[in-house]
Amino acid sequence: MNLDRIHKTLSEAYSAEDYPVCLSQARQWSDTKPFRGLTILDATPIFRNTMVKYLALLAGGAELILGHRPYGYSCDGKILHLLRESGIEIVSATEPQSREADFILDCAASFSHWKARLGYVELTRSGVPVYEGQGKKVFVADSGRIKKIETCLGTGDGYFRAMAQLGYNDWKDRRLVVFGSGKVGTGLITYAYKYGADITVVTKAGGITPSVRQMVRRVIDCEDIQAVAASVADAYAVVTATGIAGALDHPVLTKALTDSPALLANMGVEDEYGPGLPASRVLEHKNTFNFILEEPTQLRYIDATMGLHNEGALHLLEHPAATGVINPPAPLEDRLLELTRRHGCISEELDMINN
Repeated sequence: MNLDRIHKTLSEAYSAEDYPVCLSQARQWSDTKPFRGLTILDATPIFRNTMVKYLALLAGGAELILGHRPYGYSCDGKILHLLRESGIEIVSATEPQSREADFILDCAASFSHWKARLGYVELTRSGVPVYEGQGKKVFVADSGRIKKIETCLGTGDGYFRAMAQLGYNDWKDRRLVVFGSGKVGTGLITYAYKYGADITVVTKAGGITPSVRQMVRRVIDCEDIQAVAASVADAYAVVTATGIAGALDHPVLTKALTDSPALLANMGVEDEYGPGLPASRVLEHKNTFNFILEEPTQLRYIDATMGLHNEGALHLLEHPAATGVINPPAPLEDRLLELTRRHGCISEELDMINN
């Protein structure tokens, strides 16, 4: 395995302040080798910035296999090629298990059908029900405070960078309808407010916090379909962030979306618009919108999440009797957040999400 090109690619694109957590792991684990003799399959979407995560696992002594989903926007082809040329094995989620794995660091339960001897670590909330249904032991990196950095700051930033890449830069007083007010929705709202958009949020009754409500022009109960349909009719843009497949799949709303001139985008892993709305009506055919970017989420916003994903394997290794769904311990998150605040470049932005 020759990692020289990987190191060169990363050094040309990032500074140490962009990834203090993964860099700290690589330095510490190169001495302690916690994963020596263990095989880890990592299914994090393969992009340039995720290579810092892989280097930390390799520094820890892991035999690393990368898991690839050959559908949707799950990788950067150039990076996939670079990793293969560097000698890292890559397997497909659409094929039967071909290798034994001690840990599977998964994303959206793409490799839940594979067996992992020591356990699983899931990156996204959408993958958790799958693991719960299978009765497997899984550490959930999405459950804690750290994930808010990626979902609130990183995803919100990613949506507007992707829109800018397509030529949509002016948001002043533009009507934006956001479906969902969870972590991703909050990030979209935060950046929309920053850019001066006229924001409408569609969510469950009482589902929006007071601090987020202050940034929003109007809030509509998602059960009031007529009001929801009216809100999209004259919108400039609509973006989904509910995390629920088919969340907008209602005949009245589907017609309103079809007839509306609004720019439609999906920021979830699932098709939140539902089968009633043709993929051609939605930007990038309903795929997770920010994945059109070379860097869907900037490294500075995803470093701590990727670090926590890695740490999940170490936690399972050190707690072999753990069972079921495991949330990140507070002291672990505190340590990674402190690294991000002290050595990263987003200290001031972290205050926006009250970490």
